[in-house]
Amino acid sequence: MMWTILVRIILRYRLTIIIVISLLTAFMAYKALNVKMSYELAKMLPANDSANVEYETFKTRFGEDGNIFAVGIKNDKIFEYKQFCAVYQLCEDIRKLESVEELVSITRMLNIVKNDSTKKFDFISVVQNMPKDQAEVDSLKNVILSLPFYRGLVYNEKTQVYLIGITLDRKKINDKSREKLIFKIKDLVDNYKLKTQSEVHFSGLPYIRTQTSLMIEKELKLFIIASLLISALIMILFFRSSKIVFSSMILVALSIIWTLGIISLFGFKITILTGIIPSLLTIIAIENCIYLINKYHWEYKNHGNKVKALSQVVRRIGFATLMTNATTATGFATFIFTSNAILREFGIVASLNVMIAFIMSLVLVPIIFSYLKPPSEKQIKHLENRKVNFIIEKIIHLIFNKRGLIYTVCIIFIGVCIYGLTLMKTSGKLVDDLKADDPIYTDLKFFEKNFSGVMPFEISIDTKKNNGVMKLSTIRKIDELQQELAKYPILSKPMSLAELIKFSRQSFYNGDSIEYSMPNDMEKDFILSYMPSKIKGKKNILKSFMDSTKRYTRISVQMADVGTKEMNLIYKHLRPKIDSIFNPEKYKVVITGNSVVYTKGTDFLINNLLESVLFGIIIISLLIALVFSSYRMVIIAMICNLIPLLSTAAIMGFGHIPVKPSTLIVFSVALGISIDNAILFLSKYRHELKLRNGEIKISIINALNETGISMIYSSIVLVLGFGVFIFSDFGGTQALGMLISLTLFMALFFNIIVLPSLILSLDSIVTTKAFKEQPIIDIFDESDDDSEEEINLDNIKEEETK
Repeated sequence: MMWTILVRIILRYRLTIIIVISLLTAFMAYKALNVKMSYELAKMLPANDSANVEYETFKTRFGEDGNIFAVGIKNDKIFEYKQFCAVYQLCEDIRKLESVEELVSITRMLNIVKNDSTKKFDFISVVQNMPKDQAEVDSLKNVILSLPFYRGLVYNEKTQVYLIGITLDRKKINDKSREKLIFKIKDLVDNYKLKTQSEVHFSGLPYIRTQTSLMIEKELKLFIIASLLISALIMILFFRSSKIVFSSMILVALSIIWTLGIISLFGFKITILTGIIPSLLTIIAIENCIYLINKYHWEYKNHGNKVKALSQVVRRIGFATLMTNATTATGFATFIFTSNAILREFGIVASLNVMIAFIMSLVLVPIIFSYLKPPSEKQIKHLENRKVNFIIEKIIHLIFNKRGLIYTVCIIFIGVCIYGLTLMKTSGKLVDDLKADDPIYTDLKFFEKNFSGVMPFEISIDTKKNNGVMKLSTIRKIDELQQELAKYPILSKPMSLAELIKFSRQSFYNGDSIEYSMPNDMEKDFILSYMPSKIKGKKNILKSFMDSTKRYTRISVQMADVGTKEMNLIYKHLRPKIDSIFNPEKYKVVITGNSVVYTKGTDFLINNLLESVLFGIIIISLLIALVFSSYRMVIIAMICNLIPLLSTAAIMGFGHIPVKPSTLIVFSVALGISIDNAILFLSKYRHELKLRNGEIKISIINALNETGISMIYSSIVLVLGFGVFIFSDFGGTQALGMLISLTLFMALFFNIIVLPSLILSLDSIVTTKAFKEQPIIDIFDESDDDSEEEINLDNIKEEETK
């Protein structure tokens, strides 16, 4: 009755509905114009997580650790006069840019000089002005290379690689202005490259995040266009009607506009995940169109009455499409319950827009086709597609005559999948989603080779006493810990108070590099007395290593992008060493930094996603239980749709595709979509059982004949639609497209072949009285709806072809 009332409203007030939807769409289009890209680093840990709290405390105390833009220069002639002057000018030009706070390079480094008159150390720039000639450059070279403090940090003498570390304003690195700043610096460096014929490389978190944001923005447009073209092509191939294609493209365009509008309306931004939602909605909207138009053509073919056919589309399969879209939305909605903001936003926007696309399709398909002429014989000829019907006939033959073969293949397949499952590995690299030949990736490897990486790794030390860090015993403990850090090739040379004290000792002995070492008990009082008493001034290096109370200090290291497994091993090995050096009762030592937080966040997120997959399975099972009263049928339906997920896990194992956030979301999304075919088939099967007085075999044949075409059509659309993502520059998005496409293909096999086979084999077990009885929610309207009086649509004029 509800669907009868709904279809009456839809067709009676079609013009009013069109006006309302047009006005709402215009508003959404306006909001879509204001949608913004995300420039922030993904926060994967909850705000109250201990690792996140420690990291935020560290940043409050010492400042941002992820705001260094690194430029690497490979040039074995850099100390020639013209080359050195070019580097000097480049650094000066970069320093003048707004939002550049500081810069360190071979032309801008501080030296510690002993001032005998004040009995203090002075911090003086090594290169104070543009050198006048080669002799001056040679003199500067001798000083630069005699400062071990900078060796391995600013230059690698063996490989002739030199680093320019550019500290950016922390307030600017999380908005769009960062993009202009990065490109201004890049342009200056590229000009330098042309002048000097040097090899240059770029890295650092601000640069990586800027480049990936631009890639996301580019792919957003690319995927929308590609998915539109593929959708249009599929509709042409299936229906061979320009009117149907145009009508479907209207619905797709509305879905895209509403998706972008809702992202903006909710105050969200375009991320690597929300950026693919418009393309996902294109696929889902087209799937809805195919199913509704197929049903419309099927009904019209039976009786030739357009209005009756349109009303029957809503009445007979309105709830079917609601349930299939609800399960799809559930697959996305599981991410809402994770603690990760990006995944939560993805879940909210995707699930909400799936249901909006459903409403749009259910309302506008009948309205649009009510204005069009009834379908011609040519337009409904696809229902008699010989190739598709031939496939359905072969499937029916297999089901009735080759079930043993089907089960044998399935058992072997499951065995292979279980083995593949054991090969799965996790990953959590910052640039995990980039191709191996991507410039961002290759540049990062360049820095890892020459400077051990650019990922911030920090150790924060609380001495629990003011002035505690200036005790030689504490400094020696820091040096001892640094010796442990030196055992890890993936960690760079540390910057710490201990290194600064060694630098000071070298200065105390008039700059002799041999004296770069820890002071002994006799020297400590002299050297420490020369240290500045106050931590202030731009040229005071001390402020980088301690707070104003001198209670807290840090050891700053850069590291390679190694992933969660190796990072967790480092943490596991280091923690006992730290506790053995720093007595936990007297010191509080925390391992933190961007790389550590990212690793812990990835682990946390993977656990969250595994929980969301389980949650999705439970919710989808409950939804199916509303449709089928028999718990046995629910179990069989779920098994036939969980095995394809097992095959996906096996493909990841065999294909060395790591478990990471971008691949884990495949499971919930694919399950929510693939279960649709099982719902449609089983609903039609139960409907046929009632019509055929419980004849199982003929009911299965009729159910497959009617739903099989839609199952095949929709699966082709989904596989090709998700296949668009294979062309992404992000490995994670590529894997998402490939894995979901393969999962849906396997799910088609299990829903159209294995599921009917199991019903036939277990007929008395699964086709129980409970299954045949009226469910809580009935998908198919089984009432006699042949009467025109029941619809009562007098104001709709028929446009039948005579």
